[in-house]
Amino acid sequence: MRTWRLSILVFLSFHFALIVAEGIEHRQKNTYIVHMDKSSMPETFNDHFQWYDSSLKMASSSADMLYTYNNIVHGFSTRLTTEEAELLRGQLGILSVLPEARYELHTTRTPEFLGLGQNDAFFPQADLASEVIVGVLDTGVWPELKSFDDTGLGPVPSSWRGECETSKTFPLSSCNRKLIGARFFPRGYEATVGPVNETFESRSPRDDDGHGSHTSTTAAGSPVEGASLFGFAAGTARGMATHARVAAYKVCWLGGCFSSDILAAMDKAVEDGVNVLSMSIGGGLTGYSGDIISIGAFRAMEQGILISCSAGNGGPASGSLTNVAPWITTVGAGTLDRDFPAFVMLGDGKKFSGSSLYSGKPLSDSLIPLVYAGNATTSPNGKLCFPGTLIPSKVAGKIVVCDRGSNSRVQKGLVVKDAGGAGMVLANTEYFGEELVADAHFLPTAAVGQKAGDSIRSYISSAPTPMATISPGGTQVGIRPSPVVASFSSRGPNLVTPEILKPDIIAPGVNILAGWTEAVGPTGLGVDTRKVSFNIVSGTSMSCPHVSGLAALLKAAHPDWSPAAIKSALMTTAYKTYRGGKTIQDVATGSPATPFDYGAGHVNPIAALDPGLVYDTTVDDYLGFFCALDYRQDQIKRFTNRDFACDTNKKYSVGDLNYPSFAVPLQTASGKGGGSGELTVVKYTRTLTNVGTPATYKVSVSSQISSVKISVEPESLTFSQPNEMKSYTVTFTASSMPSGMTGFAHLEWSDGKHVVGSPVAFSWT
Repeated sequence: MRTWRLSILVFLSFHFALIVAEGIEHRQKNTYIVHMDKSSMPETFNDHFQWYDSSLKMASSSADMLYTYNNIVHGFSTRLTTEEAELLRGQLGILSVLPEARYELHTTRTPEFLGLGQNDAFFPQADLASEVIVGVLDTGVWPELKSFDDTGLGPVPSSWRGECETSKTFPLSSCNRKLIGARFFPRGYEATVGPVNETFESRSPRDDDGHGSHTSTTAAGSPVEGASLFGFAAGTARGMATHARVAAYKVCWLGGCFSSDILAAMDKAVEDGVNVLSMSIGGGLTGYSGDIISIGAFRAMEQGILISCSAGNGGPASGSLTNVAPWITTVGAGTLDRDFPAFVMLGDGKKFSGSSLYSGKPLSDSLIPLVYAGNATTSPNGKLCFPGTLIPSKVAGKIVVCDRGSNSRVQKGLVVKDAGGAGMVLANTEYFGEELVADAHFLPTAAVGQKAGDSIRSYISSAPTPMATISPGGTQVGIRPSPVVASFSSRGPNLVTPEILKPDIIAPGVNILAGWTEAVGPTGLGVDTRKVSFNIVSGTSMSCPHVSGLAALLKAAHPDWSPAAIKSALMTTAYKTYRGGKTIQDVATGSPATPFDYGAGHVNPIAALDPGLVYDTTVDDYLGFFCALDYRQDQIKRFTNRDFACDTNKKYSVGDLNYPSFAVPLQTASGKGGGSGELTVVKYTRTLTNVGTPATYKVSVSSQISSVKISVEPESLTFSQPNEMKSYTVTFTASSMPSGMTGFAHLEWSDGKHVVGSPVAFSWT
């Protein structure tokens, strides 16, 4: 009886706890972005703000609006309980009520590597380039950087309608004719996390992280002679578009980047008059109609603004991309031809090359004891050199080999140093392969690839008294092969829309030198008190602003080009092979990369200035795209603000979107051997626009896969005048292949001078 009563009591207590928890969940307020149908405002209201306020008060008597949105979308953001959000969804004139999403940052030699230094004569004159405005959504800016020097720049463009928001840490003098605007957006962050702690970060456009200063100066920084990080990468640091203007929008704080703040910044950027939006920010993968960056980017695109976003740092995993909407330029990362070598010499005479930005006192040439972190710990995480895991008596005075992964690369060295270690070998595991990323370590360090790491671990396990030393190698240029696809760069296929190939392109994103904040040291760790004006950082966050700056140059050279035309020019002129004809390598595998890794290829700005033909894409093209995705009328209106209904008698195809690349998802047939005898026929139609001189273009197709036959009709296109458009159809006749198989081809149109190239990717599921 006692046991029975106890069971009943436990059950009732548990049930009561669930009810209480559910009640708390419903009472707890979260941030929502409310998208209103502007045309549905009742005549009883004088303006939309009154209507928004009335609609909100009908759902919640206590809620206030955080932001109102007038350009990207029409609506507002607010804090609501789950029940209040449902009440709001049920009102007339509400297109969507989206919960707040949290986004993360995707964290000199480059202009020369891209051919800008030797070919400046090909690019638009300074007065034209200075009319282009690059908006950067990030962590803000450090305005005192020489990269924001406005010497030689004329008046602020008359098209600029923005402002320089001031605070006690950001006076009006922070802006000039280079950094023409700066805003900050903390309301969504503060509503979720709490007030900005001004002990640690500025409630202003000032950059306390470094990321925003790095991306904005990469895109459009002024030339700075004598730039370097502790002497590494010494030379003149310059952005891609040195004469373009910069507008900074601080949307990311120490606690993250929140969608209500991002949308408010995009809304203001459109109103301010930017020409390019650079966003090295990403979140989880979701459908376009539920992704506020996708919605905002579409509305910005409609108004002639090119949006460049980072692909993400989830590589080399397949399908790890973010920011995959076709109206966004999605940028992956490749390497430069520059390296910062460091060398590991073992007691058996073997020498291994690695990478490092350590600038302090080097180790002597004499060999000292070498130990594997996994043998100097009692913790299962000891081999990763987690804080507090190393036994000081086993590492004191020795070089410690730490496995890469889980915690910060630089933090591992700090753990070794705090335990009394003399140096560190940061050894890649299988996941990281041969990718080397240089860091400003606190003690002599060499980061080595998986093969070298395995050899060093093997030496330690076999040698009776393992010994080693580490020596620096400075800065080396002319590294070959280069570029290679960075291991961390996120890969396709596009899991949201497999018929759209992503990433679009790759650009330099490994060991990039650019401006930095003085609020933190180059490692970003709190214990790092070193102050630098430039830092070397890696990530698709770094490749994205390269493309943003190059897009600004193309906009200056061709002011009448649409965002789609600029994107097309960058993609169809990109290269996918080295000069000797071999395909760009993937550093993660050591094998040739594929379009799922590099998209159309590595950006080639000189060729992009004169592409010959472009694939232009209009809003009407995207209406057909939405219909092919079976979007409802209200979903389409979230993007277009149009009352558009798809024609039920018309057959829409996602593959017919006028995109500069081709992705063809195929179904594996059932049956023995995957139904290898069955054929699937897929047709894609594209339209090319002439942006060059009159010419006749002929098509050619090269394929790496024999199971798909490719034909193009017509096989030649003749253009007699500028802006003339001609269409063609590609027919893919594919045999069934086992699920998971992929294959690739390349289609190009050429008039003997221009080559308009498009990658083709096949995948069977």
